[in-house]
Amino acid sequence: MARIAYPDLSQLSEDVQELAARINPMLNVFRMLAHAESAYYGFMKFGNALLMKSELNPVLREIIILRVGHLSKASYEIYQHEKIARHVGVSSDKIKALGSGENEDVFDYIENIVIRFTDEVVHSVKAHENTFDAISQYLNPRQLNEAILIIGFYMMVCRYLENLEIDIEEEGVVDPTLNFAPD
Repeated sequence: MARIAYPDLSQLSEDVQELAARINPMLNVFRMLAHAESAYYGFMKFGNALLMKSELNPVLREIIILRVGHLSKASYEIYQHEKIARHVGVSSDKIKALGSGENEDVFDYIENIVIRFTDEVVHSVKAHENTFDAISQYLNPRQLNEAILIIGFYMMVCRYLENLEIDIEEEGVVDPTLNFAPD
């Protein structure tokens, strides 16, 4: 059970109500976030940009998100993004292995570099020079920027989810096509 009550959306500002009406399904993370009225739109817009409008390969994006989720021990994040990862083509073996990190038997070279890069950014803030150089060989500047922003955004999301103990939705509520974020 969440540490604080989910807000009654009808009691919030008209702007928040209008935005919330466009979110379908209304996941618990988005319901709780409505408490932060001034950040609600920006959070949704930024998350949508990273998930729907980035140039980064969706498989690499989901590897990053799931790895951040595992490093943060964020069960909600892992639960939601395992479904999305399957939808974009991440195999069950890879999804399972993300809890442990790099694995030459499961992940290809660039996937292992992305995992190493994610681990270093989460743990050390700044990736080691040789890891940065390696990932830069495969990701163009836009994709590299998006990867860093995805790591940071999902670190924030995981900490938000875990500190408020956001409830995981019932099976079938998550839309793995990502058809839930407003433009």
